[in-house]
Amino acid sequence: MEKPELIKDGKRLDGRTPKDLRPVKIEAGVLKEAQGSALVEWGGNKVLAGVYGPRECIPKHGADPYKAKLKIRYTMAPFCSKGEHSRSGPNRRSIEISKVIREAFEPVVLSSQFPRSQIEVYIEVVQAEGGTRVASLTAAAVALADAGIPMSDMVSAIAVGKINGQLVVDLGKDEDNYGESDVPMAVTHRDKQIVLMQMDGLLTREELAQNIDEAIEASEKVYELQADALKKSYEKEERGKLKL
Repeated sequence: MEKPELIKDGKRLDGRTPKDLRPVKIEAGVLKEAQGSALVEWGGNKVLAGVYGPRECIPKHGADPYKAKLKIRYTMAPFCSKGEHSRSGPNRRSIEISKVIREAFEPVVLSSQFPRSQIEVYIEVVQAEGGTRVASLTAAAVALADAGIPMSDMVSAIAVGKINGQLVVDLGKDEDNYGESDVPMAVTHRDKQIVLMQMDGLLTREELAQNIDEAIEASEKVYELQADALKKSYEKEERGKLKL
């Protein structure tokens, strides 16, 4: 298949400028039976996250006497896309993404407050259109906060990269497939610490430095949506209490 022209006259295939994000919608408290939950609709992605715990660690012999174990499971529904990921069950990719999301949250979640327990985060991608790991991490952060899990900072994620020689923010599916580089990142809100950074493709040092700066700037926009979703969920819960 011939490589499409991903950017023309400063505009991308979907009409965005290099620094524009796709439409992002975040809603907290969407699952009744979970301690905390979130739905993220990001471009064509739809991701659900549910948090359970802290609760008894199973198996018991795996419990850490000093902190809670953070367990993350990322999966893609068989119907989420037409691509090679559209099959049920865990695979190497889902295991890898589960691992990097867990590692992104381990420095932030105050797990020492819950020794000998586990905190489980289940992430389900029900529709995929490029950038599912950053959408999933964003959803998981909101779900953890919605569950009241103490964290030292909020985490927001964004992917940056290069298409047709131009550095861009928030790559879509075709940009991810045919671009020169894709760099998923996750950043803490207050300290601007990078807790996740992966890279596929090639960038110069200068390009990578610029990409990082643009990711930190774009992550603030994601954070504002996360904070707004949590505020709305809290206000809705308080209104429900008043009615009772």
